[in-house]
Amino acid sequence: MAKTCVPVCVRQPDEMRDAIAAAARAGDIVELRADCLIDPHAAVSFLHASARSIERPLIVTLRSPEQGGRAEIDDDARRRFWSSLKKLPANSFVDLEFDLVHEFSTAESPAELPVDWSRVICSHHDFTRVPDDLEKIFERMAATPAGIIKIAVQTGDALDCLPIFELLKRAQAKGRAMIAIGMGEAGVTTRILGPSRGSFLTYASLEEESGTAPGQLTAKDLRELYRIDHIDLDTEVFGIMGQPVGHSLSPRIHNAAFAAGGINAVYLPFEVRDALQFIRRVAHPKTRELDWKVGGLSVTAPHKSTVMQALDWIDPAATEIGAVNTIVVQGDQLLGYNTDAAGFIAPLRTIVGSLRGLRCAIMGAGGAARACSWALSEQGADVTILARELKRAQSLADRFGLKSRELSGAAHRDFDVIVNATPVGMRGQLENETPATAEQLYGVRLAYDLVYNPVETLFIREARAAGCDVLSGIEMLLAQAVEQFKLWTGRDSDLEVMRTAALRKLSG
Repeated sequence: MAKTCVPVCVRQPDEMRDAIAAAARAGDIVELRADCLIDPHAAVSFLHASARSIERPLIVTLRSPEQGGRAEIDDDARRRFWSSLKKLPANSFVDLEFDLVHEFSTAESPAELPVDWSRVICSHHDFTRVPDDLEKIFERMAATPAGIIKIAVQTGDALDCLPIFELLKRAQAKGRAMIAIGMGEAGVTTRILGPSRGSFLTYASLEEESGTAPGQLTAKDLRELYRIDHIDLDTEVFGIMGQPVGHSLSPRIHNAAFAAGGINAVYLPFEVRDALQFIRRVAHPKTRELDWKVGGLSVTAPHKSTVMQALDWIDPAATEIGAVNTIVVQGDQLLGYNTDAAGFIAPLRTIVGSLRGLRCAIMGAGGAARACSWALSEQGADVTILARELKRAQSLADRFGLKSRELSGAAHRDFDVIVNATPVGMRGQLENETPATAEQLYGVRLAYDLVYNPVETLFIREARAAGCDVLSGIEMLLAQAVEQFKLWTGRDSDLEVMRTAALRKLSG
């Protein structure tokens, strides 16, 4: 099983006991961050008095300000802290920055540590980037007597994880225990896959707001969402590539489906700037730099068109739409599909039946509108593109031989179905806006909002007030995910399991 370490970072000494107990319930190891305390030396008194009552293995850390510490502690104070710490629970560790490890291990009269060197974690943090000399840093740390090496660096892109995984391979080859972490949203992959690839442990927070490093997941998500205890070298890796992807519900949906189906697979978020480099270095069987089993990828904005250049085969429908949202690894080839179109149509047909001759309006002229336009025209619907910039509406309409007009404040009663394919209404700055009011929607049979967070947008509420039937974007999200799952696994997924996972997150 993967070892999960839950840090404790509290300000007041009297908070330590309860915080450590809570962390022990959530993780396998507890890290006490003494630098978080108003008086770091309070940790010494607490540990001397309470060492026997702590049931989990403990890591004691006094991080320096230069290495991300929470308190202004100078070098002399750091030395005094470790010299005064005499007693720790059994199976405990101490985390010392490289400068102290070097000093303590080379001094003529080294400081007396509360553990032997095999239980010392020699750590290095870089909160700005992945250093170019990462391997040299590793070699310098590996030359110390510390039993465990820890390197944590800031990532800005999924490709930044590659040298971190290489460090784990290097440590294994040298027979050295190591913790390698990519901090930030782009480094989540290292936190989830690290233990299966040799990382001594991975860090996780107790709650989302209590993380002690950027990109730290909760212990609950590591165990229940990503099933980290079941990940091994045979686990098939799937994921969503885009920028940003931190908000995506796809990991919730697909990991729940894999678990329900008893499939040894994990679905990860990949923060990707350069889609072609990511495909070449991470995904394509012929060129990828990681020895892992990639089964497929979801593709989201802004990469749906760009990735087409890197694929070996593309489904004709995806070629016509001009976008791929699903990649399947088959042998040594990458196959591209678009499940957005099918995912859009499926719930719509459930409500209205045949779409032939139905008067449909699509508000928006971006990527989502393109897939919807193609799907509706394939079904024989009478489609009009509405956009604030008439040129954009005309450009999309001309692609599929459709009608177009400017999106204005006019009524939409001459349409049977109206689709919001814009981001208006999405949680955040646009949440209290709608592309159409109830007054404009009177007479429309069905209003379909592709926005799924929140589930009920202002557009949906306005449509209900106008007496329209409504469809939330969650239905399209789920329907396209069902199609993806089948392409990847050849099996049907449990739609209700997917729905429950998505709605639980949206309502949380």
